[in-house]
Amino acid sequence: MFGGVRFGGTLTAEDAFGLGFDHIALAMGAGRPTVLDIPNGLARGVRTASDFLMALQLTGAAKADSLANMQMRLPVVVIGGGLTAIDTATESLAYYPVQVEKFLHRYEQLCSERGEAQVRANWSGDDAEVATEFLLHARAIRAERTRAAAVGQPLQILELLQRWGGVTLAYRKRMIDSPAYTLNHEEVEKALEEGIAYAECLTPVEIEVDALGAARSMRMRTQVIDADGKWSDGHETSLPARSIFIAAGTQPNTVLAREDAIHFRLDGRYFAACDEDGKKVGPEKAISKPEQAQVLLSKTDNGKFVSFFGDLHPSYFGNVVKAMGSAKQGYPLVSRVLAQQAPASAEDDATFFARLNSGMRATVHAVNRLTPTIVEVVLHAPFAAAQFRPGQFFRLQNYDALSSIARSTRMTMEGLALTGAWVDVEQGLVACIVLEMGGSADLVATLRPGEPVSLMGPTGAPTHIVGNETIMLVGGGLGNAVLFSIGAAFRAAGSKVLYFAGYKKLMDRYKVAEIEAAADVIVWCCDEAPGFAPRRPQDSSFVGNIVQAIAGYARGDLGALPIATETVDRIIAIGSDRMMAAVGLARHNELKPFLKAGHFAIASINSPMQCMMKEICAQCLQPQRDPKTGEITYVFSCFNQDQPLDSVDFSGLSARLRQNSLQEKLTSQWIGSCLDTLRNQHTIE
Repeated sequence: MFGGVRFGGTLTAEDAFGLGFDHIALAMGAGRPTVLDIPNGLARGVRTASDFLMALQLTGAAKADSLANMQMRLPVVVIGGGLTAIDTATESLAYYPVQVEKFLHRYEQLCSERGEAQVRANWSGDDAEVATEFLLHARAIRAERTRAAAVGQPLQILELLQRWGGVTLAYRKRMIDSPAYTLNHEEVEKALEEGIAYAECLTPVEIEVDALGAARSMRMRTQVIDADGKWSDGHETSLPARSIFIAAGTQPNTVLAREDAIHFRLDGRYFAACDEDGKKVGPEKAISKPEQAQVLLSKTDNGKFVSFFGDLHPSYFGNVVKAMGSAKQGYPLVSRVLAQQAPASAEDDATFFARLNSGMRATVHAVNRLTPTIVEVVLHAPFAAAQFRPGQFFRLQNYDALSSIARSTRMTMEGLALTGAWVDVEQGLVACIVLEMGGSADLVATLRPGEPVSLMGPTGAPTHIVGNETIMLVGGGLGNAVLFSIGAAFRAAGSKVLYFAGYKKLMDRYKVAEIEAAADVIVWCCDEAPGFAPRRPQDSSFVGNIVQAIAGYARGDLGALPIATETVDRIIAIGSDRMMAAVGLARHNELKPFLKAGHFAIASINSPMQCMMKEICAQCLQPQRDPKTGEITYVFSCFNQDQPLDSVDFSGLSARLRQNSLQEKLTSQWIGSCLDTLRNQHTIE
C-alpha cells in the first residue's frame, strides 16, 4: 500500500504494467456526489455529505489536536435517506460540541497572550456573529459538564444541542421507504436514540439565505401518498438550517474512463465487463449473488487484465457488504487469469519494491525562501515528476505521525493544492511555490530535507497548449508561479506570449529569469511605487493594478507595442478570485476596444479543495453561469481548474472560499502561536 498515489495521475495503467504488475483491480467505492439543482444550491453553509465526512474523519477536524478546519452551525438539515445520510446526521451532532469547545479553548488561550482586540482584528461582522454563537454554546457546554460532575448526574448536552436547533434528517418519502431502513434499520433506530430528528416526506425546493448569502433555512414541499401508493405534491414548509448537508446519493467513480478510454470502457453508468478472451459480456444487474461473477473489465494485447468491484460494477453497487461480496466472488476469476501467464517481472520482491519505493514515496529535497512570504518546496518524487504537464497541480501534506507537537496540537497541515512550478524529470524533482497566508501554508517552511511527505498527483487537467497563436498571460501574485511553466510550453509550441505579471509589493517578485524565459514580452505591474525596472529592452513597467496596466500598454502609454493586444487569440488569467473577476469584467468594458473579437479567455479557479481526486468529496464544487442564458451548472474544479472566464460565477466562488472563514482565521493565529512555541523550544535546546 502506497499512500498519496493517484492512479491515473502518478501512475497510469501503462505505467503499472510496464513496472511489472500482472493485474490491476479497481476497488474504488467513493463516487461523484449528486448535486441538488435548486436555487442557492451551493450557498455558504451547504456541503455534500462526502465533503463533511471526509473533513471530519480523513482530514481530522474531529480530533482535538488537529489543525483541520470544518466549520458548521446549528441547526443542521441533512438531505437524504441512505446510510450516508444517517452517518452524516449522527456525526454532525457529535462534532458540534467538539468544534465549539476546541474553538473556545484556543480563543481563550490566544486572548490571554495577545489580547481580544488583536485576536478579532481581521474578523468580518459575519465572523464576529458566528464567534459569539460558538463561544456562547461552548461556555454552556462547559457549564453543563461542571454541573453534571458536581451533582453526579448524566450530562445533558444533547438537550442543549436540540435547544439550539439540533440535527434533522429530511427524506422525500417515508422512513420505512428509505434505503437506510431497508438495508439496516438498526442504524436508523440508533440514530433516533442519539437525538436525530427525522422529517419524512419532504422534497427540497430552495435554500433560503440571509442578507450575507449564508444558508438560514431549507424550503421544502411535502409529499403525500394515497391509498394506491401514488405520491403527489403537498404544501410548502420551511426547516431552519444554518448547515445543510446533501446526501442524495452518488454516481459511480468512472473518471478513469475519461482519462484512459483504452483500458477503461463504460457500459452505461458503470464500467463495461469482458470475458477471459477480452470480449464484451453483460453482467446481471443489481444482484448481489449473480450466477457468474463477471469482474473482468479489459484485456491488454499481452494478456493482462483489469478487474472491477463494488460500486463500479452493475451487479454489486449499493453498499459495502455487496462490495466485499464482489471481492469474495470475483477473486477466483482473477486467480484463474493470472495463472494463464508467467509473472511479468523476474525481479525478486526486494528489488521490485525498492523501485516502487524510489518512484512513489515522495521526500523533501529542499525548502527555499523566495520572499518574506513565499517559499519554494522541492520534492523528490520521480513518478510524479515524469507525469507532470504545465497547469496541473499536486496535493501536499506532511505525515501526522512525523509532525511536531506544540501546545497539545499536531502540526499536520491540511492538504494543500499546489501547482507545479517546474520539474526535473532526470533527477525526479517537483517544485511547488507556496504563499504563506497563515494557516497550513505556513508549515511548509518547517519541512526538513529528507522528510517523507504525501504528494498526490499530478491531478487536474493540464493547460491546453497550442501553437501559432498569440497568448496573453495575466498573473497575480502566486499565480505567476503557475504561469511561467505554461508560458514556456506555449513558446515551445510556437506561440507568442505577452505576459502581464502583477504584484502588490516590490518584495513579492521571484523567479524573474524563469518568467522572462516564459514570455516574449513582459509588463511588470506593481501596486507599490516606483515599480520594477525591466531587464530586457522589449519589457516595460507599470505602477497600478493589472487591468490599468493592460489598458495603458494597449494605448501605447508604455511605449512601443512589440505584441499588440488586438492580435491576442487566447487569455489565461491566474491569481486571486478578485483579480480574475476584474479581468473578466474589463474584457467587456474598458479593455474591449483593445482586444480581438472572439478571443478565448480562461481562468484557473482557486476553489477550496480537499481530496483533489476528481469528483469524490465535492469540496471543489463550483457554480458556472452561462453568460447567454443565465443557466447555472456545477463543475468539479479539481477535475479541470481551467474554466471559461465568462462562465465563472465569482460571487459563488467567493462564498465557497469563505465556508470556514472564522475557523481559518483563528487556526491561523493558533498555528503562529504553536510555531513560536516550537522556535522557543529549539532556542532553549
